[in-house]
Amino acid sequence: MIKALFLIFEPHVAWVRVAQARRGFAFILCVYLLPMILLASAVEGWGLHRWGKWQSKFERFKEFSNSGIVTFEIVQVLLALLMIFVSALLLLKISQTFESRHRYLDAFRTVAYGYSPLFLARLLDAGPTVHPATSWVIGIVLTVWVLYQGIPHVMQPDPTHAFGLYLSAMFVVVLVSGMTRLLTALYLLGEVDYHHSWLTHNFPNLFQ
Repeated sequence: MIKALFLIFEPHVAWVRVAQARRGFAFILCVYLLPMILLASAVEGWGLHRWGKWQSKFERFKEFSNSGIVTFEIVQVLLALLMIFVSALLLLKISQTFESRHRYLDAFRTVAYGYSPLFLARLLDAGPTVHPATSWVIGIVLTVWVLYQGIPHVMQPDPTHAFGLYLSAMFVVVLVSGMTRLLTALYLLGEVDYHHSWLTHNFPNLFQ
């Protein structure tokens, strides 16, 4: 979380250190990403357990069972990891249309650190009346700002391609993270009844 704050308030210095450290895939995933994602999920899960979630459609606070909260947060963690892997892959493919020297690790490093504000903003989801879109909007705006500083340092595109790559990266993170947030928000707000879904039919203990 400290690194995420550093990326927001001192992005140039933070990205220079990220680029110089050249951390590997295992370090970024296990030491940086997973603890931050798990902390955000734990805080949100605590909020759901203590207060529930306000569902404006039904004008009530929805209470969630302990097993339902655990299942939901596990799904959130998996979706967050999938979001990062997919975003990195799309960024790599896009970067290769400009240049072919980039590696998946470069794209993964950029996306993993770039998404930091999004996971930091998820701490707001512990609030019972905080709409899921609120934390996403705050997080994605900060992510777009952070990536503006990060892409030149980590991806190191040619100056003529830098802004085009940034715009493409911005489109990727907004689209992929937005779809991920939509899936979880529909459940929290009661817009989708997962109790009667194919998933719950085959795994009846989910979302109870």
